[in-house]
Amino acid sequence: MDLGSAERGAPDRRLRADRARQAADVIRRQVVDRAFPDGVLPDELVLAAEFCTSRNTIREALDLLREEGLVERVPGVGTLVVTEKYAHGLDRLMGLAEVLNEHGEVTNDVRAAGPIRPPAPVARRLGLADGEQVVYVERLRRLNGLPLSLDLTYLAPDVGLPLLDEDLRNRDIFSLIEQTSGRRLGAAAVTLEAVNADLHASAVLEVPRGAALLVVERLSHFADGRPVDLEYIRLRGDRLAMSAVLDRAAD
Repeated sequence: MDLGSAERGAPDRRLRADRARQAADVIRRQVVDRAFPDGVLPDELVLAAEFCTSRNTIREALDLLREEGLVERVPGVGTLVVTEKYAHGLDRLMGLAEVLNEHGEVTNDVRAAGPIRPPAPVARRLGLADGEQVVYVERLRRLNGLPLSLDLTYLAPDVGLPLLDEDLRNRDIFSLIEQTSGRRLGAAAVTLEAVNADLHASAVLEVPRGAALLVVERLSHFADGRPVDLEYIRLRGDRLAMSAVLDRAAD
């Protein structure tokens, strides 16, 4: 990988900061993939050789990752990974506990649960008649006690009401839907965007106000195509990395 052609005289006129950003992107992914089992990154000179760039560029790259809270540079020791990121797949319809079970215990603080009159756009997305209620569930989801996401869920009433008698603290809603309904979920339409944490979200998720959050809107359907579960999920951008495997359709 050649990130430093300008430093060797080739016609690359980009700023060192641009090359540092390139290196930071690759190293960040290595951290997510746990490429450094002992939590210690290679020496700056080793990284500079690997990326075909200067040591100063690597230092800038590591500074970017330090500002993200991902690594810390310790004099006499080196650069250490101080924050884990967890890969959350987008190519399968799975709950958070199903995705992250290998990393520890996922629990939920149930902040609200019960029937409500939904906003009209929510009712339309779920294919409900005017005046029909939904079951609203709001949960703060934690991994080993650390806040990871704030989930706002709207459920069709016949699907959601049985869940109110189930273990919403320790179970994924997807698995509970399938258990109580006896039906399989099929597919979901997903939209992903980035927002800044507002005052309330920052307090609940324990991040600074203005910190980057990933917001997932997900409308899940039964296998027959009926929409039953509409979610708005705020995820901590410093703890989760969204991933997927996408196939290019044949012509």
